[in-house]
Amino acid sequence: MNPVKIEHFGIQRKIVSNMTTQSWQEIPHAGPVVEFDITDLMAQFNILRNSGKLKHKLSINTLMLKAIVLGLKESPKLNAHLEFNRHFVKGKLKYFDEVHFSIPMQLPNGEMMTINCHNFESKTLDEMTEYMQDVTRRLQNTNLTEAMFEVSMDNTITALKKGKFKTVICRLLGAKIGKHKVRTLSGKAKKEYLSIPESDRITKRDIEQGTITVSNLGSIDRGRHGFCPILEIIPPQTAVIALFSATDKPVVVVNDKGEKEIAIRTILPMTVLFDHRVCEYGDVVGFLDKIQDICDHPEQIMEW
Repeated sequence: MNPVKIEHFGIQRKIVSNMTTQSWQEIPHAGPVVEFDITDLMAQFNILRNSGKLKHKLSINTLMLKAIVLGLKESPKLNAHLEFNRHFVKGKLKYFDEVHFSIPMQLPNGEMMTINCHNFESKTLDEMTEYMQDVTRRLQNTNLTEAMFEVSMDNTITALKKGKFKTVICRLLGAKIGKHKVRTLSGKAKKEYLSIPESDRITKRDIEQGTITVSNLGSIDRGRHGFCPILEIIPPQTAVIALFSATDKPVVVVNDKGEKEIAIRTILPMTVLFDHRVCEYGDVVGFLDKIQDICDHPEQIMEW
């Protein structure tokens, strides 16, 4: 067979393919897909959005990020980093009070970039919205290759410090030689790009590792029925959460008479995958209970 096209990986695909391969080689994934009935939550969400309490238009994505923050407080192992040495069978878990969300975002050209949204544990809904709006603004001024190459070089230096000389040599050869060479800016173009203030573009700090990854697949493929059965946990993170599209489904409910009946409800599928070296299912129950409590008592979002 003769291929109609050959496309060599750019730096974005290099990084993604390397990290996801490491994920599947090292991490035993486990966890549930849970369907949350958000019918009442959506009604309260619309009340809050139209209440005049918020400065910015609220999105359901931002609301769910706030709910996830509260859930992580009940299941701290999900918001942690693991150091594990398989040869010596020893491990260390680093817990964080801060919640830094790694959130994959689709760029105007269709490419994806994972942004580290810092300190969402202490942000209000308005502050979360402002943060995401600022990220969108800075993305317009960002050269994806330059930003990711900076992170790649930082990771290479870290590997060198850890004595991983073979890894470093292979990375440098793959990035700088032949058809697979990563073509970064140089000369005048490089100087002009670096003259853009860091406050106006995405930098290494924005795409370094967060404490947990949250992927909203429903924002990319709105209205699709289904769920995400599996997604990569990116080491050293211990968990990943995926949201799919909220859709209307027939559900068995109990009416005011205590009788079961079929009703049309809005259902949001959520996947919560964890590193089985770190967590058991019981470690996730607190998180799921908190999300369920928010769905059952949505009036609490008025105080967020």
